Amino acid sequence: MNASSTYQGLKTFKFGDSVELADRLAALVVAGVKTGTCLAAVHGPDAEIGERQICLNGAGTPVCEIETVDMQTLPFAAVTPEMAALEGEGDLSYRYWREAHEAYYQREGTWAPDMDVIFETFRVTRILDSAFAEAAPAALNAERAEALANGYDALEADHVAG
Repeated sequence: MNASSTYQGLKTFKFGDSVELADRLAALVVAGVKTGTCLAAVHGPDAEIGERQICLNGAGTPVCEIETVDMQTLPFAAVTPEMAALEGEGDLSYRYWREAHEAYYQREGTWAPDMDVIFETFRVTRILDSAFAEAAPAALNAERAEALANGYDALEADHVAG
């Protein structure tokens, strides 16, 4: 998460390192499937338990308010499949999470196999952009379809097995 300024007295932030990633991850939050995130521990925590912040889309528009529920610092390698799934990304698999986050940390220059991360869970407390929220289910469908097209098929395998 990248902290910014304030909105209605609360800190604002964008997920990711690009307009596209900020939009994609904010849509997953608003759709209700992204309730976790992590950042390189070298940056220090971006929030405190109980703190509310405003999530911005890629254009910097406030889309929702979130409240931090829990935070823990742990080695990157200790993130569990259950924690990875809370991030709501791709096909919800640990493999997708690991590969996407390793690439992200490489882009920001913090990647190391033995790095620590701060894993945060949160809940949405308020939707601020109804048009963005109405488009979130389509963004979620696109997220899942892109993951499948790129060979991440854990959800497809679960569907076939179920």
